[in-house]
Amino acid sequence: MAQLPLTSPLSIGGRATLDFPDELPISARIGDIVACLRDHRVVVVAGETGSGKTTQLPKACLAAGWGKRGMIAHTQPRRLAARTVAARIATELGVELGAEVGFAVRFSDRTSPATVVKVMTDGLLLNDIQRDRKLTRYEGIIVDEAHERSLNVDFLLGYLRRLLDQRDDLKVVITSATIDVEAFARHFGGAPVVEVSGRGYPVETRYRPTDDPERGIVDALREIGSHAHAPTARDVLVFQSGEREIFETSQLLRREFDERFEIMPLYARLPEREQQRVFQPSRKQRVVLATNVAETSLTVPNIGYVIDPGSARISRYSYRAKLQQLPIEAISQASARQRAGRCGRIAPGVCFRLCSESEFEARPAYTDPELTRTNLAAVVLAMRAFRLGDIESFPFIDPPNPRAVRDAIGLLHELEALDGDRLTEFGRTMARLPVDPRLARMLIEGHRRGSLTEVLMIVSALASQDPRLRPLDRRDAADKAHAAFADKTSDFLAYVNLWRWLEEMRQDHTRASFHRLLQKQYLSPSRVREWRSLHRQLLLACRGLGMRANDEPAKRAAIHRALLTGSLGFVGRKIEPGARPDRKRAATRRRTEYEGARGMRFSLFPGSPLSRSSPKWVVAAEISVTGRTYARCVAEVTPSWT
Repeated sequence: MAQLPLTSPLSIGGRATLDFPDELPISARIGDIVACLRDHRVVVVAGETGSGKTTQLPKACLAAGWGKRGMIAHTQPRRLAARTVAARIATELGVELGAEVGFAVRFSDRTSPATVVKVMTDGLLLNDIQRDRKLTRYEGIIVDEAHERSLNVDFLLGYLRRLLDQRDDLKVVITSATIDVEAFARHFGGAPVVEVSGRGYPVETRYRPTDDPERGIVDALREIGSHAHAPTARDVLVFQSGEREIFETSQLLRREFDERFEIMPLYARLPEREQQRVFQPSRKQRVVLATNVAETSLTVPNIGYVIDPGSARISRYSYRAKLQQLPIEAISQASARQRAGRCGRIAPGVCFRLCSESEFEARPAYTDPELTRTNLAAVVLAMRAFRLGDIESFPFIDPPNPRAVRDAIGLLHELEALDGDRLTEFGRTMARLPVDPRLARMLIEGHRRGSLTEVLMIVSALASQDPRLRPLDRRDAADKAHAAFADKTSDFLAYVNLWRWLEEMRQDHTRASFHRLLQKQYLSPSRVREWRSLHRQLLLACRGLGMRANDEPAKRAAIHRALLTGSLGFVGRKIEPGARPDRKRAATRRRTEYEGARGMRFSLFPGSPLSRSSPKWVVAAEISVTGRTYARCVAEVTPSWT
């Protein structure tokens, strides 16, 4: 066990030294890291998953004397990671979580005046900038998992580069997997890089090119079935591009292998109770079918084999359609290596790549940063509102595409947030509401039209994960349960009906019986809690801006007129049949098609009651492209409302 003195004049669990476990690779370099932290204002620490950098770096900062003048912020890309990392650091330091070590995520803050290390989501640190432009509460900031290049991380890295010129006492650590580390070092003027080896066993890569990924998975499993396995690393992790692919592959594997394997799904929308099954022991060899949530967010235990078809749904902004799309694409080499690294943790592993080695080598080295493939309206609005300068001159690691900037400015004009180059009163209010600009505009209009009560229910639902569960193997039962809340002319009002039912049931049930009732109705208790928490947060924000909720139920027109202000680009008119009477099939198909802005064509999502009635005019909360172009969460509207 490596030990270093606690040089900071702080009482951390009453200890004088800090321990660094020998089994973690970072411990072998901890002396070098502490020396760098003392001598440089910015340090880049590179190491693969399992090296220990996330839990040990805050302790290294304490050993380097950080924490005397302010807290150490330790950012994480996900809420679950922030909680678990904080708990682990607190345990290692022998302190109570929420005392010297705390965490803060959306809707939950476990910190105190004694907190020295604050583990938080990167989005929450960005929110702190609104209240404290120089982040004076923090002496040092650790930006973890920077290689993911999320929008929040890129914005934060650009802001910190500027802030270092304004604060001589600020110190920054950037942590990354060994992916394009030099880009981070260059961004901060040649900051030193400390490389830390990963932890694990060798992983053998086997290339199995195929034109039929499902058959390739079956063949790989047959090959695995003939192996002698390490008892602790015998399970198989199969990556899939989406929930439907998981469902279809699971059916295929049950037909092919009967009871040979235990087939388990894993994806973000899976109920938490079912997700936890993956972490529980099993007497059978398991095959876990997972989306890329298992690439970095969750570590599935006991994995000895990975089968990687080499594809994923990657969100991209379409300049033509002005939409976020989710096409299935070949993943980058970096993502493929992350996937392979899911095995070889506790014993030698094998990764089957369902492509040729030459195909793999021809792929891009890294996944495009989110900044280059997303709508930038929220970024442009925040920069204008908080006077951070033009987005074109902001020091991003990779500058955004000028077309994306123009589209973002165009959307803000559509939302009446900008008038020419000037931020309007609407724009200033929208920037202070913690939701997407489109949703913020709906709230403002809800206040103006006396429908804020209902619009708050709807907006908080749209900004959260849908609480309605629809398991692929129990869709009919779930749809029947959810039909009780449906509205024939508006999917938005289904949220209002559901909210009012939840509030009534919550009053009439104990916590345990309410939890059971939600599960019976195919509703996620954790997502219902998140919906209610966000609703509360938005309600308080609206009150702080002088916006008042209506006491009497609002009329349908007042609700949908408010929603339309944020969704003008998602209005569509039904394409009437008969344009090509000689093609009956085409006419039948066109009866469910709509024409929207810029000539875009879309269909109503089949799960909506409106897909059966096909009204003449509709507005949608979103239009997504996942093979077909679907409008989701739609309502019938009258043209005069726009």
